[in-house]
Amino acid sequence: MDVGRHPKIRLLAYSEVEGVEGEMGNFRIRVRKKARYVDENKCTGCGSCAEKCPTVVCDAYNVGLAKRKAIYKYFAQGIPSVYTIDAAHCRNFETGKKCGLCSRICQAGAIDYQQEDRIVELDVGAIILATGYELFDARKVPEYGYGRLPNVVTSLEFERFLSASGPTGGHVYKPSDLAVSEVLATLEKQMRTSSREIERFEKTFEMSSERFIEKFNSGELTGGHYDEWAGQYRSFLPLKEKFKRTKERAESLKTAHRLAFIQCVGSRDSRFNGHCSAFCCMHSIKEAVIAREHDPESEVHIFGMDIRAVGKNFEEYRNRAEGEAGIKFIRSRVAEVTENDSHNPVIWYEDTKARQVRSMEVDMAILAVACEPGPSARRLSELLGVPLNEFGFYATLTVPPLDTFRPGVFACGCAHGPMDIPESVAQASSAAARAASALMGARSKEQGAGSGEQDAESRKQVAGSEDHGAKAKKREAGKGE
Repeated sequence: MDVGRHPKIRLLAYSEVEGVEGEMGNFRIRVRKKARYVDENKCTGCGSCAEKCPTVVCDAYNVGLAKRKAIYKYFAQGIPSVYTIDAAHCRNFETGKKCGLCSRICQAGAIDYQQEDRIVELDVGAIILATGYELFDARKVPEYGYGRLPNVVTSLEFERFLSASGPTGGHVYKPSDLAVSEVLATLEKQMRTSSREIERFEKTFEMSSERFIEKFNSGELTGGHYDEWAGQYRSFLPLKEKFKRTKERAESLKTAHRLAFIQCVGSRDSRFNGHCSAFCCMHSIKEAVIAREHDPESEVHIFGMDIRAVGKNFEEYRNRAEGEAGIKFIRSRVAEVTENDSHNPVIWYEDTKARQVRSMEVDMAILAVACEPGPSARRLSELLGVPLNEFGFYATLTVPPLDTFRPGVFACGCAHGPMDIPESVAQASSAAARAASALMGARSKEQGAGSGEQDAESRKQVAGSEDHGAKAKKREAGKGE
């Protein structure tokens, strides 16, 4: 938020770089600022538009575990704190449909359906690439069952489960159980619709449905509306029973008690990424500790070839997790994840210490997926003329380590390579300092060249004035003679 308020920082959110020209000290950047269809200067971020919006879509910020509206904020602390219309799902942008509800609701008059993308050109002296990373698609490892087994999730999805602002309010429910809640909501809607129809018949004929069905079955009431009423009531009864069973199951749901973290999914693997993703081990340990804080009775296991705790006090944190939090570390290679009749994952692994193949049933399996180059890395690499290394991250010099092979372009954080938050922050500060230093050096050279030319001109002027003075003295001496 400090960045958004800083008077000397211009933040271009929801934008994309389209062109870069020039050299260090004189780059010309063309940026496409995408249309939000909301005026950023007018929007107050009140959220009235999202409350009334009738269109519901998957929420990318919550990794598809929750829903959002077609007009939305990407996340609560987003800067600028304004709403954006998702034109791909908004009814107002669909052919043959009209809505405009958000425009009528917005008291600030911020909705602008006619807004278009615009091009912004920037003159800058240096460029810092901080394009982040992408998570490995766990579906590429089919033996772990991600996308096929409901209770196998990724580390990022589990992070959202643990978050108080996440889709479950910080409770770790099994996704298969969450599906029951969604079914219950659908059944509840169907129940309301069906109940209204039956109530309409009961009011019209002034008779309860139970009494009516007795007379209908005995043959006292037949034909026309009675047949329709009977059909409606007969379809309502199994729906009512299904709703009752689903509601009882939803009310009896419990949080996941046995958890298993599987490390190095897609990393340190010659099939996908040969590199270590650096932060996965500590991230899993942190999530495991928080899960134990949420449920002190839970059983948490971490399956991995080894634990790479490479930062300051990281090894001590790992030891505290094992000793104080009761996290169990199993040195192993997981071969496969299956499920039983209760949809509980079953971990099949080789215990590399005991040299035995074993299995373990858990409530939820969490895959620590690899860190890969961000989706924009290759596009920006071609746009800037900056090469990538063998792992797909931006290639940099050995010394200085954050300089790319194009002068004036620097890389930091996970654009440079896999790293955790503290190291990314340190590199960001280093890259900013390096950019400032390079620009100051370039300006000093320019000023030095300019001052050298001025000095040469001054020397010429001094020499000229000295010659002129000598000649004047000679003339004066000649006159005296």
